[in-house]
Amino acid sequence: MSENKTELKRSLGLIDATSLVAGSMIGSGIFIVTSAMARDIGSAAWLLVIWMVTGLITVAAALSYGELAGMMPNAGGQFVYIQRAYGRLVSFLYGWTVFTVIQTGVIAAIAVTFASYAAIFFPILDDTLFQIGAGFVFTNSKLLAILSIILLTYINTQGVKSGKIVQLILTSAKLIALFALIILGIYVGLKTDILANNFANMWDASKTVLNPDGTVTVTKLAGTALLGAAAATMINSLFSSDAWNNVTFIAGEIKEPKKNIPRSLFLGTLIVTIIYVLANVAYLALLPMQGTPGATSIFDGGIMFANNDRVGAAAAGMIMGNVSVFVMAALIMVSTFGANSGLILSGGRLFYAMAKDGLFFKQATELNKNQVPAKALWVQCIWACVLALSGKFGDLLTYATFASLLFYILTIIGVFILRKKEPNTERPYKAFGYPFVPAIYVVITTGICLTLLVYDTVNTGLGLGIVLLGIPVYYMLMDRKQ
Repeated sequence: MSENKTELKRSLGLIDATSLVAGSMIGSGIFIVTSAMARDIGSAAWLLVIWMVTGLITVAAALSYGELAGMMPNAGGQFVYIQRAYGRLVSFLYGWTVFTVIQTGVIAAIAVTFASYAAIFFPILDDTLFQIGAGFVFTNSKLLAILSIILLTYINTQGVKSGKIVQLILTSAKLIALFALIILGIYVGLKTDILANNFANMWDASKTVLNPDGTVTVTKLAGTALLGAAAATMINSLFSSDAWNNVTFIAGEIKEPKKNIPRSLFLGTLIVTIIYVLANVAYLALLPMQGTPGATSIFDGGIMFANNDRVGAAAAGMIMGNVSVFVMAALIMVSTFGANSGLILSGGRLFYAMAKDGLFFKQATELNKNQVPAKALWVQCIWACVLALSGKFGDLLTYATFASLLFYILTIIGVFILRKKEPNTERPYKAFGYPFVPAIYVVITTGICLTLLVYDTVNTGLGLGIVLLGIPVYYMLMDRKQ
């Protein structure tokens, strides 16, 4: 079979697409970020409100994306939507940011998380293979992280059927495990007074800072300071709820995409939102909100000071004791491996769409004998491995989170723009609650971004810098084509 095919085959159904949405969203974040959020906000009620608002705006965005997906059921998703509304430069800046940081950076971060939890079973992974100076250390775990990216890329080059089977199995496994943690956690927790104590003064917010000398500084929060802290810490829950849009990248391989993409976006984001809120209820039922840094017991560390922020492992420890360390490590390994499978599957399709538009390597338009864009997948693999090797992905992701939110806002505004520019274009699905639901997303997310500009100016500025760096690259590409 020829290697130069350029049209994808539609072979994914609604269950496959929904599995990709949910599987890509659930990585390691839900098991970790609640600790940092608890320190930032110090209130059980506000903690749940932040997770619920995160879910609300994520579902609102998914419902709005459904209209665009129905209009443009082609590979590339958000890249295609942005180009239709704003033109090639803005769409390139989105694709540039996704390739350099967002998609590849997340893949690298998740692979390293997978390897770090594998080290719980195989301590040899923490051993150093070699070191260059004081700044670069190459461990066995980094090698495993890179090998996992390569393995998943290879699996996804063997055809979309191979990728979807892996994705469906791993997503099912982690959903079952998460529901078990939630049900057992709430059941065990309700036999104690922990949940009641956490909600005794549930609206009293405060920021807790662990000082270098081991002491703790607690600052009460109210008014604008409270809103600022809530918006700033929401980055954690938003990051944990991200990647739901990846299903739009593979629109060219979904059966009946005008119906199935909107449905999968809604179902996937709703399922994960419910799971995330309930998981936090389980944490609050099992562990005190407050805690003591360096505590020798799981209970005394609380949610705020769970060991290495592993609040999921701490909660499981309250249910199962010492064996929970290994149970949670296995769960997170399955969760992260499954998330990366979905991210790798979908990311290659975005770069395939960019290449077809002349905005990426020309060879990325080619499909292999299994009718997948293998060269696009391998380019993504190489850069993700470089980021994993460098160890700089964490910083890059912090910078890119702000940029990612901006592109989400632009895409949702695109629904309004295209309604005006193309009123007669077929829309098999129209955004639910238009114009209110899309407007709610834009208003809330814009407010978060403006707050971040004030409270986290350095990281937001660097995020904008990564995006703007794509402008000269774009014009270099255009000059080369002339």
